[in-house]
Amino acid sequence: MPESKQIPVAQASKDYARIKLTGSKPRKRSHANAEIVIGCVLLGIIALMIIAAPLLTPYDPTHQSLREAMLGFSADHPLGTDQFGRDIWARLLYGGRIDLFVAVMAVFTPLVIGTILGAIAGYFDGPVPVVIMRLADLVSSFPFYVLVIVLVFVLGNGGTSIFIAISAVSWVPYTRIARGETLVLRDREFIASCKTSGFSDGWVLFRHVIPNIASQGIVYAMSDIVINLGIIVTLSYFGLGIVPPTPDWGQMMNDGQQFLAAGIYSLTVIPTIVIVLISLALSFIGDGLANVLKVRR
Repeated sequence: MPESKQIPVAQASKDYARIKLTGSKPRKRSHANAEIVIGCVLLGIIALMIIAAPLLTPYDPTHQSLREAMLGFSADHPLGTDQFGRDIWARLLYGGRIDLFVAVMAVFTPLVIGTILGAIAGYFDGPVPVVIMRLADLVSSFPFYVLVIVLVFVLGNGGTSIFIAISAVSWVPYTRIARGETLVLRDREFIASCKTSGFSDGWVLFRHVIPNIASQGIVYAMSDIVINLGIIVTLSYFGLGIVPPTPDWGQMMNDGQQFLAAGIYSLTVIPTIVIVLISLALSFIGDGLANVLKVRR
């Protein structure tokens, strides 16, 4: 009897090892890694081109030359010029510097603030967590886009106003995510061990809790950058965003819409394609990170 019981166990061990080597989980991980690589490569290429804008174009994005207005694609102007004779390629690169910088910073700040507040709300008991979550409920009770537009209208146009408006609103989802993760994590054995060992709550919170819950917020941040980029472009499109003549993708789309009826689509389509590519790259990165986290769990 003992021998007959050992044979299936050994066989099961071999089958398990074979599944570990060739089964679905490694394939999921490889698929997730491929998504991350594709997204990082695509986003990296766009980011490098934007950073290296002075090396890729000799033109000032704000310089106007009416004699060169509405030129087509050429060696001197790879993407042509707009109605004021400004080089579209230069405005595309320099406009991306502002839009992407504001979009990323408007995610990084709420990510840090929201994660800390959510960890505090989930780790401690008492009035402080209640105040944090009620404040989050108050902010989330207003429509997101309406609140951002109102804040930008009050603060005035410009990248700083957009950054403050988005940051003042978008910390709420990160707080809710961090609080939910912390509520699960605070009952784990290693957290109890830290407490019994005499470590302070602040040390446990910033040394163990926040590093273990930050990954969920980072995954959400990938899609949040796309949302922020859309907000920035939309505000600029309606004249509430970046102040002209500073280059901006929303302004470029607004300037080009008046020429759509004449069959000139490049002024509007080109910045739209770049926004779609950035959104696609961030979506790949976010999906890949989410799949990797699921496999690890």
